[in-house]
Amino acid sequence: MPETKAEIAPRSAETTPDRIADPEERAKRLGRRDWLSLAQKVLVEEGIDQVKIQVMAKRLNVARSSFYWHFSSREDLFQAMLDDWLNMNTGPIIERALRPAPDIVAAVTNVFECWVDEALFDPELDIAVRLWARRSEKVRAVVLQADSMRLDALHKMFARYGCDDEEALIRARVLYYTQIGQHTLEDTETPAQRFSHGPAYLHIFTGQAPDETEVAALKTIIREKYNPKTR
Repeated sequence: MPETKAEIAPRSAETTPDRIADPEERAKRLGRRDWLSLAQKVLVEEGIDQVKIQVMAKRLNVARSSFYWHFSSREDLFQAMLDDWLNMNTGPIIERALRPAPDIVAAVTNVFECWVDEALFDPELDIAVRLWARRSEKVRAVVLQADSMRLDALHKMFARYGCDDEEALIRARVLYYTQIGQHTLEDTETPAQRFSHGPAYLHIFTGQAPDETEVAALKTIIREKYNPKTR
């Protein structure tokens, strides 16, 4: 997994690619991140079969050859997509599971940041990569690796707060499978409905009822961090 996440530099309206009429000038201004972001968007909306160089070049209004300034092949792009997904959707879960916290309720609350902020965990992208994995053994291996890494971090988190090994494992699975399953089933609850159950989820996941301070901390995270990603 990459150690750092590529950052997207902000661009003004004057230099945004779709505002530049000349294809050659557009191609010069496009970066690796522009191609990668479009590939992820296409993956989510249309599936891996439509992540094609010619299709994306047309959308970006540039020559197909400009793709090769940034990637050696379509397979190189695919690898970059998987690396970026690992970095985007797995790194934050591990980081928050490892954060110091006074008790297990606070520790799980830290992980909840990933479930309310799509800049930390993009559920649509996660689902799209899992669908891709059904058609590629290589991608499936990467998805299994990601699941293992995420679960291991959660397992260790519960163990740090006094759970024996089996209890820590099962609580980690319940927490993780519940969240991934909720996204996969395309839950029809509104965010307000879902988040209203936050304190109860904390109780079920940890076996400890959150106190007023911990409930307030969770509500603050939801209020400040809820950030649905727009595509």
